[in-house]
Amino acid sequence: MVEIGENGRVWLLSGPESSYALRLTRHDELVHLHWGPRLTLADAEALAAERLPRGRSFESRLDGREEYPVEGGARFVRPALSVRTADGDGDGDGGPGGRGSEWEFRGAETGGDELRLAFHDPQHRLAVTLHYRMRAGADVLERWATAVHEGRPDDPALDLLRLDSAAWTLPRADRRRLSHLHGRWAAESLLARAELTPGETVIGSRRGHTSHRHLPWIALDDGTAGEEHGEVHSCALAWSGSWRIAVQQLDDGVVQAVGGAGHDDSGLVRLAPGESYTAPVFAGLYTAGGFGAASRAWHAWQLAHVVPDAHVPRPVLYNSWEATKFDVEQGHQRELARRAAAMGVELFVIDDGWFGRRTDDRAGLGDWTPNPDRFPDGLKPLADEVHGLGMHFGIWVEPEMVNPDSDLYRAHPDWVHHRPGRRRTEFRHQLVLDLGRPEVRTYLWERLDALLRSAPIDYVKWDFNRSLTEPGARTDPSVPHVQGLYDLIDRLRAAHPHVAFESCSGGGGRIDLGILSRTDQVWTSDNTDPLDRLPIQHGIGQIHPARVTAAWVTDSPNEQMQDRVSSLRYRCVSAMAGVLGVGGDLARWSAAELAEAGRWVELYKRIRPAVQLGRLYRLREPQEGLSAVQYVLGDDPGRAEEVVVLAWLQAQRYREPLPPLRLAALDTAAEYEVLAGGEPGAVLRGAVLAHRGLHTGLAGDLDATVVHLRRR
Repeated sequence: MVEIGENGRVWLLSGPESSYALRLTRHDELVHLHWGPRLTLADAEALAAERLPRGRSFESRLDGREEYPVEGGARFVRPALSVRTADGDGDGDGGPGGRGSEWEFRGAETGGDELRLAFHDPQHRLAVTLHYRMRAGADVLERWATAVHEGRPDDPALDLLRLDSAAWTLPRADRRRLSHLHGRWAAESLLARAELTPGETVIGSRRGHTSHRHLPWIALDDGTAGEEHGEVHSCALAWSGSWRIAVQQLDDGVVQAVGGAGHDDSGLVRLAPGESYTAPVFAGLYTAGGFGAASRAWHAWQLAHVVPDAHVPRPVLYNSWEATKFDVEQGHQRELARRAAAMGVELFVIDDGWFGRRTDDRAGLGDWTPNPDRFPDGLKPLADEVHGLGMHFGIWVEPEMVNPDSDLYRAHPDWVHHRPGRRRTEFRHQLVLDLGRPEVRTYLWERLDALLRSAPIDYVKWDFNRSLTEPGARTDPSVPHVQGLYDLIDRLRAAHPHVAFESCSGGGGRIDLGILSRTDQVWTSDNTDPLDRLPIQHGIGQIHPARVTAAWVTDSPNEQMQDRVSSLRYRCVSAMAGVLGVGGDLARWSAAELAEAGRWVELYKRIRPAVQLGRLYRLREPQEGLSAVQYVLGDDPGRAEEVVVLAWLQAQRYREPLPPLRLAALDTAAEYEVLAGGEPGAVLRGAVLAHRGLHTGLAGDLDATVVHLRRR
């Protein structure tokens, strides 16, 4: 809901539990007023009536108060907007117009849930519009910016050095704590929390994709918030290329977070007269119920407004990679498919090695036709057999990459990201195709469209196994690349609406709200060790719901942890905290293992609605002892209709009994029937489960359980 003050220069956006307010001064300065608990319009106007403090020597009265800081004038904070006239003579001064901005207010528009504030820099002839949208029933505020070069055809181009999506300003507090997700390949999305100190903290990616190093999400609290109590402000960026979020704690205690596409200030995009650029959404959320309430609000908003077909639960899949690697052979695939179907798997995916001359990682990328020796009749016979077994059929692709040893590269060596006269950087024996070029996107569209029409393919795992390394000539090369990627996936989805897409980047190297708005799920990490997966899943769940985070049961020991052996039970329960998949070599599993796995798959299907679509409560975070999560189904947050608890024990010390798990969101006046994880049919009191807790029965090392309850 958007409300406007009587003078037309105060705006208030409100959700069920929060409000966001801003105003325009008589000098056309856009000033932040409030981001926090819900206010009335009269409250916002009272805040607007307060005078801005006077500037002191060496200080700016706008710093920490300006809604969208620009470069130029009496400002010293990190600018969200930095623009320069493109330099035609090479002396670096930017020529006429130079660098910096001085804008004038043009007007405000509202429509539905959106507010648009328009500004104009007459010297640069640059129009900038700030967008705000708070959808009905949600407290997530979506913000982004657009820029248009309104100059004459013969005017010089403009270099947008930065056009950040938003600047988020927090109220003053005695202290601030920053939470973010960091990591590396096979150890992504690890949660870190640290005291914010005066100065600036920057996270981001220079790699041309979201990266394994950081996810574009932050949360800020006053250092006292817990899982279910305390105020939390959090932000997430919807962008899959290079990015940056800079958190500044100013001298007066004000904290401001500025974020958007691109990592450096050397140049984001260049606009010729008539051209425009739209920054990605940088969404923000205020909650008063701790980190758990923040996660649940983010999850609900993504399921309602971001993820395609989010109301449809994701199927249990089998992926053949760890069983075959590049040694793909139809007979072996058929045997794996038969075993997977008998286990209850619903989607069979053939991974790398089915196309071109792809017998190892040195050749074939770019040639998206089935290998004639391995699939002389194409993929259709195998896909038909998989369908006949009652499963959907999926394939792995890596369309943005090309091997130098490929027909595509031999025909079009100029299609990769490169600088003429410079050495081409290979990783994994592959180069990156430039999806900013229309002819590259046309080629990929034609090949992938033909592939999806050649066989009954239901699912595509879209991988991205290296970073961009070649700098752009003037601007960030990841911007046109990612825009081209989005365009290509959107076009494929429109032409093949029955096909689901998974985003993968060597595991969790491309997970963000931008890619999730056009894919059905993401591959969380290449690390499938069940113990390592718990903190990874704990981290990713801070922002993204279980409905989109894929997790596999693989062999033990596995590639990532060759010295640790875990039970099939522990592996299955670990993977059930997301979209369950199986990735082991089923041809080597015993009949007993296949039967046990089938029972876990059957149980997962019963609890799947709660896990994938329910509300998450983190009961105990991953640690050396007991950890657990709870999923709840039911329209009333305080009257859970269905409850699923997943609990894991890493190690039991000194044979000490484990503490009971106090469950959340239960109807304390009701009774709950045990459907799994105890004595079937037993009845437990809601008040006892909430106040005393649930005994898990776990003991020893690497033990796990699933408890399924339903309100009577």
